[in-house]
Amino acid sequence: MSQSITPELVSLDEPLGADKAAVIRALAARVAAQGRATDPEALFQDAWAREQKDETGLPGGIAIPHAKSAAVTQPSLAFARLAPGVDFGAPDGPADLVFLIAAPDGAAEAHLAVLSKLARSLMQDDFTAGLRAASTADEVVAIVRDAIGEGEAAPAASVPAPATAAAAPAASPVDAGLRIDGRPARIVAVTACATGIAHTFMAADALTAAGKKDGVDLVVEPQGSSGYQALPQEVIDNADAVIFATDVDVREQQRFAGKPVVRSGVKRGIEQPSQMIGEAVAAAKNPNAARVSGTAGAAAAASTAHISFGARIQRILLTGVSYMIPFVAGGGLLIALGFLLGGYEVTTNASTIITQNSLWDLPTTDITSDFGPLGQYLGSVFFMIGATSMGFLVSALAGYISFAIADRPGIAPGFVAGAVAVLMNAGFIGGIVGGLLAGVVAWWLGRLPAPRWLRGLMPVVIIPLVGSIVASGLLVLFLGRPIATLMQWLTDWLTSLTESGGAAIGLGIILGLMMCFDLGGPVNKVAYSFAVAGLAAGSADNPAPLLIMGAVMCAGMVPPLAMALASTILARKLFTPEERENGKAAWLLGASFISEGAIPFAAADPLRVIPASMVGGAVTGALCFVFNVQSYAPHGGIFVLFAIQPIWGFLVALIAGVLVSAFLVVGFKRFIAPKELAEAETPFEAPATASSGTAAPAIA
Repeated sequence: MSQSITPELVSLDEPLGADKAAVIRALAARVAAQGRATDPEALFQDAWAREQKDETGLPGGIAIPHAKSAAVTQPSLAFARLAPGVDFGAPDGPADLVFLIAAPDGAAEAHLAVLSKLARSLMQDDFTAGLRAASTADEVVAIVRDAIGEGEAAPAASVPAPATAAAAPAASPVDAGLRIDGRPARIVAVTACATGIAHTFMAADALTAAGKKDGVDLVVEPQGSSGYQALPQEVIDNADAVIFATDVDVREQQRFAGKPVVRSGVKRGIEQPSQMIGEAVAAAKNPNAARVSGTAGAAAAASTAHISFGARIQRILLTGVSYMIPFVAGGGLLIALGFLLGGYEVTTNASTIITQNSLWDLPTTDITSDFGPLGQYLGSVFFMIGATSMGFLVSALAGYISFAIADRPGIAPGFVAGAVAVLMNAGFIGGIVGGLLAGVVAWWLGRLPAPRWLRGLMPVVIIPLVGSIVASGLLVLFLGRPIATLMQWLTDWLTSLTESGGAAIGLGIILGLMMCFDLGGPVNKVAYSFAVAGLAAGSADNPAPLLIMGAVMCAGMVPPLAMALASTILARKLFTPEERENGKAAWLLGASFISEGAIPFAAADPLRVIPASMVGGAVTGALCFVFNVQSYAPHGGIFVLFAIQPIWGFLVALIAGVLVSAFLVVGFKRFIAPKELAEAETPFEAPATASSGTAAPAIA
């Protein structure tokens, strides 16, 4: 591997300009002059664009402007020691040590790992002191090469391992405020910046050093461009809190689901690591602290190093559903508002009203809204926006199923496959199949040993192109029509059930049982996804999807409301103080159709809570079909009563199920002794609190 820095790339005490733009431009010119970049201005523009997003000045008189650029042909470090220093935005003043880190767009992992070593070295006082004392460019080069491990005897670069303060010797005595249950706090952290070269690893080292100084058991996972080594799930599970010092999305964030979290940009991890550690410990002690979103089931799935094929598929599908939910929730509520303002005939005239009218030219004919012309127009607007959002349902499902398999390169082919599934009338089953195909193809392509010149094009051109052709092509040529036929048969069968009294009640019982079995887990998600997928086709002439949606939403509200009633009103003494507090929160969660509000109760006592919830859910599901309850909204609970008819039927079915579940759980707790099953398998791997912020609506 060629050397990243040479004496020609070093400037000692030379005037390069009065501001940081001039300094970056001068260093970019040095890189180009040595044949390491094809265009100095293009390299400057890329580095300057990164600088505009977040200034690269750091405490201690250091600045690290950096960029990945198509103009760079060889990974390079250009160094300037400035006298006087130049302001790069650091809180403690100008920088006198400036490194321009230039990496090609498709830089090999080994090169990126070498560049990241420089960033970590800048956190060491002896390294920066050596740079300030150097008298020649050759001395600077020797210091830098020694720090980053370049040279004939240098070991091969690899993915940086997690950094741990616990392994560091001579930790300081632990401050009492940083103890939890009499022991040092256990913290895990993730650091990541936009380029994944410099700030990622500097923040990791700063947090590690601060953890050692404070005597805290802290382990960091730097997620850089050269890859990352995931923390053992056991370490995450045992942590008291999480620190995310990141400028980009945390990869596989569901591993940390439910943990108290402190979030910031990556630079704060460099500049204020001790403060972030203190905030993380405080969050661990605060039951109302913000928590990492996700479900307990997703976190548990990630915790198994060698999960079965079935469990892996389940995890992939749940990832797709969780990303799909925001499209459904937002779009469904907008559709419901459209019905409220524009009347139920808005489905037939919304597009005409929007194209032929405006706020300054309201409709004057065919006013079907109780709110007049303005209501007719606004209702049409809300309905069309909501319908557009719901139109992404299958594409989002397929896209993020593919993402769960192949990471970001899988998103584009997955979205395309989902859109093709809609085109073929293959519905959400076609979306699932297309997403799986796209993900597998993208994953396979990403592991091909591509030549270096092609590696940068793989994730942005080759994988989306080939993945889209293969996955969507298979749907069009072979799979789409059979799946469409299956979907039509299934829809016709369900429609026939809803039109038959006894069969319809049986369908309601099945849906109620599914919604209450695992409270947001895979069985619950199957029922909910099926209901939402057909909702767009619901109408006065085709009420079956509306009936299914009504039963699903109403039954999904039963468990948290029943646990709230039992723990806060009916039998407070049968529940622990923590459960009574969770019960208070469960009132609102249940009313909002967030079934996860019952998870703390089910996790603590599954053998009595889950059966009681399922019986109540079955009662509610059956009554919804008896009363012909229809819901035009996919989410919202009592807050979308305007989109439910008849309201009285919805409320009667809900109250009946809640009362049945609440009295059953009280009776079970009072008359049936708990059975301790150390190895019992339940749908819940770990308790979740009502304040955990598991935002994928429970419904799901």
